Amino acid sequence: MLERELKAVVADPEVIKARLTAAGALVQFRGQMADRRFDRADELAARDEVLRVREYRGTDGSIDIQVAWKGPTTVEAGYKIRDEHEFGVVGAEGLARVMAALGYRPVHAIDRYVECYGVAEAVVRLEWYPRMDVLMEVEGPAGAIEQAVALLGVAREAYHTDALAAFVGRYEIRTGQRAAVSLAELGPDRPSWEALR
Repeated sequence: MLERELKAVVADPEVIKARLTAAGALVQFRGQMADRRFDRADELAARDEVLRVREYRGTDGSIDIQVAWKGPTTVEAGYKIRDEHEFGVVGAEGLARVMAALGYRPVHAIDRYVECYGVAEAVVRLEWYPRMDVLMEVEGPAGAIEQAVALLGVAREAYHTDALAAFVGRYEIRTGQRAAVSLAELGPDRPSWEALR
């Protein structure tokens, strides 16, 4: 399956949520989303591939674990595109043992609070990182992405195909503060999403 997406910095997530609600968007998920990327002696990174384990912990107490492989990134017609194959698993402990037995080790962690909405056949995900800008990802078919972008009211030129590292870099230059995309990087500080409560 091809993943097609754009990301933008969101100055006021409440405005975006209000626009989504007004457009009849359906909430698909609210809660913590923890990504762990795995590699073996950088062999996947060398091919611009990703092996990711993602854990969703919903505000309703639900837990869902997904494993994904992503192929190399391309940019076509202004969209970030990757081949992606994903499946669900039960039991994180067994999965960790399988990964270790195959020689894969965690190499990168990303922790965030997210709210996912379905609108115009696209998925809009608001992402609060431990310490960084709030980002908005819009994913789906090209036409659906453009419909969602139009109703969200954020200028089209504000959307990027950049990797998360580029958003981190721009945040650090603009604020003079070190970003934290995982709880481990945050140290004793409180994550940004705690202000939502």
